[in-house]
Amino acid sequence: MTDPAAAAPGASEVDSLVTRCTACPRLVAWREEVARTKRAAFRDQDYWGRPIPGFGPMDAEILVVGLAPAAHGANRTGRMFTGDRSGDVLYRALHETGLANQPEATGLHDGLRLHRTRITAPVHCAPPANKPTPAERDTCRPWLVRELELLRPTLRAVVVLGAFGWQALLPALADTWRVPRPRPKFGHLAHAELEAADGGSPLHLLGCYHVSQQNTFTGRLTPQMLREVFDRAKDLADA
Repeated sequence: MTDPAAAAPGASEVDSLVTRCTACPRLVAWREEVARTKRAAFRDQDYWGRPIPGFGPMDAEILVVGLAPAAHGANRTGRMFTGDRSGDVLYRALHETGLANQPEATGLHDGLRLHRTRITAPVHCAPPANKPTPAERDTCRPWLVRELELLRPTLRAVVVLGAFGWQALLPALADTWRVPRPRPKFGHLAHAELEAADGGSPLHLLGCYHVSQQNTFTGRLTPQMLREVFDRAKDLADA
């Protein structure tokens, strides 16, 4: 059977096809149930309730990799990290470091644009308890692989938010970049430079604690720490 991700010729096709994916029954049931029942604060809104495509230009130099959409955030609004407190922190930092045109992300038509940067996730559907299974992660991987292939000419740095994203990303990189053994370990401001298998530019991986409320409310990840990561990613991309 043809892999729809591999067959997508460009960014718009990838983003369109991913929104129609029904490969993981548990995730399909959950995202649609959440869209029907809604949170009380959003009961008058129409939820997106489908897989969430990546956001940002496909000629980006910096890629931000998260975990999966939030049930009442991106699963409601239709855009990665939009409509929840994690996104409030993330987009403010992107704006303050010159990678977004505004600090707020409220919905698809809020005018937000990213500069030099794209945001994606290894799992495109909101999972129960924010925990996709290994099988769901692996089923979704072809979309990430295809995004990386399309980004290859310009991509220079990847900021990975959290250990799940780090572990999910490394296998997706293996066709284009040489992932060392033992594999680089995740940590905040962890840095690994991967040699390109095609002889082109290397890829810089940067670890960052996830912008979850658990991390931002407790001070494990502060706005200054997040800005530092994105400033470092810009320096590596420019180099």
